[in-house]
Amino acid sequence: MQTRLLRSYGSFKGTRILTDFSRFYILLLLYEGEKHGYQIMSDIEQRLGQRASPSLVYPFLRELEGQGFVRSKEIRVGQKSRTDYSLTAPGRSLCNRLFKQFTTIVSSAIEPSMEVCTNCGCTVYKDAYSEVVQGKKLRFCCRHCAAAYKGQE
Repeated sequence: MQTRLLRSYGSFKGTRILTDFSRFYILLLLYEGEKHGYQIMSDIEQRLGQRASPSLVYPFLRELEGQGFVRSKEIRVGQKSRTDYSLTAPGRSLCNRLFKQFTTIVSSAIEPSMEVCTNCGCTVYKDAYSEVVQGKKLRFCCRHCAAAYKGQE
């Protein structure tokens, strides 16, 4: 079953490039470096705990190649061959744009859960440390920052 957590559409050369999280993740894996289709499927299963179907991976790779975002090359492995895929310069540029959009989406989703340490100003996603100082409940990233803050008073 495909994960459909993210639906993002790009109109690059008139074609919808990214339709779900699985495809986004394929781009992320290619951004890491050259991979063959089976390696992509294995990485998805290992890292996300979900199986990626060859009927998802290979047509998407061919679509990316047709759009000029990916290049393929045949590699001889013993008596067999495999196809390795890598991003082109336009493919890397596409990934950078998509990653920025994804970062914006994720940031806006978790921002309400973010807190700033009263002492050092770092951002804490969750489980900020709280202490009451002079009758005010303050948030810190850790006990050490709370102690340092109280020592500055």
